[in-house]
Amino acid sequence: MSLPEPNVILRGGPLRGADPQRLRHVLDIEMTLKIPVGNAYEHFRPTPETVLHDGSELRVFEWTRRTYVAE
Repeated sequence: MSLPEPNVILRGGPLRGADPQRLRHVLDIEMTLKIPVGNAYEHFRPTPETVLHDGSELRVFEWTRRTYVAE
């Protein structure tokens, strides 16, 4: 089974610029995305902006904040 094609690109935040994690497939492109990274979560919100990447139109998600896992 193949992985779904990316439909969003993440902008900003602590993820490295060319990191493959920047390209993602999300089911609901209107919802904030919460990504676990170590003991924290990086939050990205959808924007109305799109970009063309390798022939595919991707929705831009902008980094908004980091929250930490409660112990």
